[in-house]
This record gives sequence, C-alpha cells and structure tokens, in this order.
Amino acid sequence: MTLTIYNTMTRRKEAFEPADPDRVTVYVCGPTVYNHPHIGNARPAVVFDVLNRLLKRLYPNVIYASNITDVEDKIIAAAKAEGVPIDVITNRYADIYRADVRALGVIDPDLIPRVTETIPEIIDMIGRLIESGNAYEAEGHVLFNVPSDPNYGKLSNRSRDEMVAGARVEVAPYKKDPADFVLWKPSDETMPGWDSPWGKGRPGWHIECSAMIEKHLGETIDIHAGGQDLIFPHHENEVAQSTCAHGGKPFARYWMHNGMLRVEGQKMSKSVGNVLLIHDLLQEHPAEAARLLLLTGHYRHPLDFSEAGLEQAKKNLDRIYTLLDGFDADGAGDDDPDVAAVRNALLDDLNTPKALAGIFRIAKDVEQGKSGLAALKGAAWYLGIGQQKPEDWFAATTAAADVDAAEVESLIAARKAARASKDFAEADRIRDEIAAMGVVLEDGPQGTTWRVA
Repeated sequence: MTLTIYNTMTRRKEAFEPADPDRVTVYVCGPTVYNHPHIGNARPAVVFDVLNRLLKRLYPNVIYASNITDVEDKIIAAAKAEGVPIDVITNRYADIYRADVRALGVIDPDLIPRVTETIPEIIDMIGRLIESGNAYEAEGHVLFNVPSDPNYGKLSNRSRDEMVAGARVEVAPYKKDPADFVLWKPSDETMPGWDSPWGKGRPGWHIECSAMIEKHLGETIDIHAGGQDLIFPHHENEVAQSTCAHGGKPFARYWMHNGMLRVEGQKMSKSVGNVLLIHDLLQEHPAEAARLLLLTGHYRHPLDFSEAGLEQAKKNLDRIYTLLDGFDADGAGDDDPDVAAVRNALLDDLNTPKALAGIFRIAKDVEQGKSGLAALKGAAWYLGIGQQKPEDWFAATTAAADVDAAEVESLIAARKAARASKDFAEADRIRDEIAAMGVVLEDGPQGTTWRVA
C-alpha cells in the first residue's frame, strides 16, 4: 500500500510522494515555552510521532523537526514576573516539555530548532521580503503586505473578511492594510532584542517557523503539520512569507492538522478551569494510558479526553502486557501479515483507530493460540505502546495506585513549613519520607509538584 495523507491545502486525500525519497522532510510546530504544557499540546506530539515512526519504516532518511518558540510576549511577561532573563524561563519549560512528551513515548525529533538560534536567518528573510515588495518598514516595525500575495487565504479557505476578523488584527496607523501582519517589532530596554536594519527588535511569531524551516530543511518541505488551530493565521502566514521569499516555490507539499481536544466533553479553557497539564495528569495515570487514549480517535477529528477513557486505556494495556509477560524477543517486522495489516491501517491517513483494532485482534488471536507474541509486539510498536517490560508496567501502575495523594500533599505542606522556619533537617527528612513512597518532588518558582517515580 501507498501512504495517503489528507492534505489540508487541497482538502482531499492524496498519495504521498516525497520530492526526494532519500531525504524526506517533516516539520511540526512545537511549543511556546513559558509554562507547563497541557494535554492539548501532547496530541500533535503523539499523533505525529506515529507519523515519524511510519515514515522511518518507509524511507531511509527522514528528517523530522519540531521547533521551540523561545521568544514571545508571554515568555517576556513570565520572565518579568520572576525578574529573570527569558532564557531562564525558556530553558526550564523546554526541558519540562521534552520530559513530558518523552514520558508519553514520543521519540525525540531529529532537529529541535530554536528561534533565538535563528535570528540572522529571520533578519535575512525579512530583508528579502522587503526587496521583493512583499513587506515594508513602518515606525520601527516590518509588516508583510498581504495584498501583495494573490494566493493568501488558500490554505484556510477563508474570505478576506473572515481572515481579518479571525486574525484579531491590531488596529495600527502604520499598517497599509488591516490584514498585514508583523514580521519584526521594536524592543525597548526592558525587552529582549537584536540589532537589525530596522532597529533593535524581535521577530513576529509567524516569520520564525518560516526561517527555521528554510535554515534546516530547505525552501520546500514534504510535510508541515500541527494543530487545526494553527491553520489560520499562523500557517497561512507561513505559506505567504515562504512562497514570496522563495520566488513562488511551494512551501510544503502536504499539510496535516490534528483536531482539537476536549476534556470530559468540554472545550479546554482557563475560564472553565479544566486545563489539564501533562505533569499533573502523569501524577495519577500511567503515561502510556494517556498516549493510548490520544490515539483512539482519528487525528483529524476532535477527541474527548476523560477519566473513563484513561481507565479503559489502562485496562487495554494491562491486557497487552499480561500477554507479553515473559516474552523477551523483538517484535515481528512488516513481513509478518498481522504487523503489515496494522501498518496498512496507518498508511491510510494515519488511521489509528483501525490500527488499534488490528492490534487488539492480534491480542485476541494470541489468547486463542492463533497468532504469536512477536506479531503483537511488532504491531504495537507503530503506536508506541507495549514496548515496556511487563514487570515495569505493572510495578509502575501498582505504585501509582498505592500512593495516597492527600498524604503526599500534606507532607509537602509540612516540608514547606519546615523550610520556612529554617528547619532544614526536618525538611530533608520529610523529603526522604516522600521519596520512600515512590514519589519524586520537583521544586519550582510556582511551588512544589510531584509525580510517581
């Protein structure tokens, strides 16, 4: 079978044909690092990790990149609130994000570019856009001239009025057109900034990804992916910048976007109070169960993340690990028909529900003596599940079930009081008591958090 992908740009499923089968290029928009990531941030990381696994079985050289946005106004605000340089904030939360998604079984990208490491390339790209007439300088800002790009809006398929409203554009007297967006903006003495032909400043959000992609992957890439909430304005603006900077060359040959996540049937939002941080989730539930739940729905559709779903995912994993208990060999390869059937489901636009159905059909066949454990383990690899040692899975899940969260919180409060009274010996004793429960403490500027080791 051939890999088919639903291409957001053309709004249809297409056979995937890389420009160069010996160098397949993929870019997935990564996090802006100023706080703990939430479970919505985990969905693209997990979904496109499956894509990465699949592509690397199909092609000899896949370059999978996912960036870190480490310059942004929310980062600047967080740094000001703590009175620290922005890299203190970005390094902390980039490390937290990477640890969280690794816990979810996500393979590290081949490249993790950062905005702060790409400033010269950003300035160069902006300069080329000015030279081509696609951007202009105004009052210390540089803006992209949207009317200069006749194809603007093709990705999101929105009318001009919808795009202007959807972008929530800033009303500014220096704009030639209400839809124009910022490529470079001035920084005052309290903000991070870099010297440029337009004065000291910092890049706008959209230009960052365009420059990172050009620097590391080239002018035209095979697949660009991210959440559906990024289609407009972020990805629309990336297309405009990159195609205009490259003389009209295509930017991405295929676009993939995952659907949004709901929590217990509700949209996740701060106002509702249901923003579920990955860190908090993993204190109470096995990471692999969270990963499995994220893959139970087709990536393009909305997904409800719920306690009931997590419990069912854990039961399903218990079943797999019970079967694999005592099996120490490698999983079967794609020449096994059962593994091939699961792979073929993923070749159909990453149909993870069908792939999971195939995995549990294999599990049933194993239970009935009709199939082998190598096939079960080999098929499960594609989804990033079933690869732990069974004893590690059961030990971790049992430990998590045995931890009394209320007791841990009480001990943390007692430790905080001991530290406040400078009784550090008592504070250390309490920490050791907590560690003996199989709990790891993490002290940060916003307090102490914990997780089951």
